[in-house]
Amino acid sequence: MHKDKIVGINPVLEALKAGRPVQRLLIAEHRRHDKDIQAIIRLAQSAGVEMRTVTRDALNRESPGSPHQGVVAITAARGYVSLDDVVQVPAQRGEAPLFLVLDGVEDPRNLGAIVRTAEAAAVHGVIIPERRAVGLTETVAKTAAGALEYVPVAKVVNIANSLEELKKAGVWIAGAEAGGDMLYWDADFVRPTALVLGGEDRGIRWLVRERCDYIVSLPLMGKINSLNVSVAAGVLLYEVLRQRAKKGK
Repeated sequence: MHKDKIVGINPVLEALKAGRPVQRLLIAEHRRHDKDIQAIIRLAQSAGVEMRTVTRDALNRESPGSPHQGVVAITAARGYVSLDDVVQVPAQRGEAPLFLVLDGVEDPRNLGAIVRTAEAAAVHGVIIPERRAVGLTETVAKTAAGALEYVPVAKVVNIANSLEELKKAGVWIAGAEAGGDMLYWDADFVRPTALVLGGEDRGIRWLVRERCDYIVSLPLMGKINSLNVSVAAGVLLYEVLRQRAKKGK
């Protein structure tokens, strides 16, 4: 069975709060009595999770390159949900759909930051492609700081076809890139919306762009001609929240 490692205080804490099955909890002996670690231990005890106290070096070996903050959780590998599962979420919540489609984001820290913002903005699901894009890695989970426990992620074979399926469900597709049809604040995000952002280097691919109902852009007033994709996602998502709050949706 494939396994995942959840690394760091907040990601582990949120995994336990969300009821994600944890097979084993590894705790650094030098951090065992820290307040945050004690909170994790109490949750793990109530869930019947096996716990082991290990040396700092042992924990470093379990999470090479990732700051573990004294705790690592071993879990079953996280599964992706289907596109149909994602589409059903807003109806279950009685909310206007809001999806985030990432066409080729390759940096795990960008994906983690986007998922974290998506959770804060109550996004109903994130959709990523199977190829030429980062998946749900340990670095993504660490950067997301626990948000992966609450945001469903669908991995699809074909982004363009998935956008057509969203359209059939009554969702408007808004791409985001330079030279758009309108500035992002002029778009109507109150209606059911899927925001499409491209990868760090190539942006939105042509076939995906063709499936968008319209393209919005963010004004760039300085000398740099682009924004980090995670920053752009945050700006757009909070414009959606602003518009919907104003309309009482």
